[in-house]
Order: sequence, then structure tokens, then C-alpha cells
Amino acid sequence: LVVLLKVLFYPLNAKAYASMSKMKAIGPKITDMRERLKDNPQQMQMEMMRIYREEKVNPMGGCFPIMIQIPVFIALYWVLLSSVEMRGAPWIGWIQDLSTKDPYFILPIVMTLTTLLQTALNPLPPDPLQAKLMWFMPLVFSVMFFFFPAGLVLYWITNNLLSIAQQWFINTRMGVPPKFNLPKF
Repeated sequence: LVVLLKVLFYPLNAKAYASMSKMKAIGPKITDMRERLKDNPQQMQMEMMRIYREEKVNPMGGCFPIMIQIPVFIALYWVLLSSVEMRGAPWIGWIQDLSTKDPYFILPIVMTLTTLLQTALNPLPPDPLQAKLMWFMPLVFSVMFFFFPAGLVLYWITNNLLSIAQQWFINTRMGVPPKFNLPKF
């Protein structure tokens, strides 16, 4: 199911990752400009918009595919929550029921790690507060996953791993070497 959805959403995700690759490529230019114009916020905004326009980059281009996939995620949540066929269906080892939460929270921890890895591959926003928020949000969402059905968490882990592979492939193809962007706290 995850692979089928990844194939279905590939065109949207490819555009998002291409946009993120462009953002990553112009990151140093934006950082230099922010340092140069830090005392003039209005001029900084105008200069940033000029750079985005010249480089044909949409800073929100990476968000659209996620917004499209949210209804799919919500539908899967409700299907897995009410799925009679999955009740008591063992998966491996400690997971004896894919419709209930992971009793040892192993899958949510793995999901958190894959989400953080995916976040590290994305370009950091120019604003330091936004950069910190980009790292804080996966942790907040991960807390919710500790109580979700194991089947849904397994879906999300698989989705994250495929997204990381897809992002790595697209970045490499666009000539932007994948690099881990960690925030400065």
C-alpha cells in the first residue's frame, strides 16, 4: 500500500523535493544576505523575494505534497483503527495486534528517528526560530504516534524510509549533494 501511494504521489513529491533542493542550493546566498541586511528587515524581505524570483524558487513548494497526503493519512488512521481483519493479527515478535498501539513503543521510536533523519535532509529555513521549529514539530507529532495503532505507525515508518530514499535520489539527480542540516541551538 505504501509503495502504491508513493508511486501515485511521486510527481507531487518530486516537485517538492526539487523545490527543497533549490532552496538548499541558494541557502548560502540567503544566509549572506540576512547577515548583510539584518538591521533592515524590510530591505531583507525585498531582497529575499528578489532572490526567490530570480532563482525560480517557491519557499512553500515543499509543503504542498504533505497537505495532499494528510487526508490519506487520516483515512488510513480510521481504517486501521476500525479494521476488524487486523484485530489480533500478529506482525512480528512483540506486535501481536496491528490495530492497537505498540506495547513497547519500539515502532514510534523508530518512526521518530526516521522523521528526524528526513528533517535533517531538508534545507534549514533562513529564520533561526523556524529552523528550531522544524526540529521541534517532528518530536511533537511523534508523541501522538506512541498511541496510534501499530499498523499506522508501521505505514508511516515505511513512508518515511521511502521518502528519504526518494529525496536522496532527487537531490543527487539535481546536483545538490544530500547533506544533513542540523539546527544551531
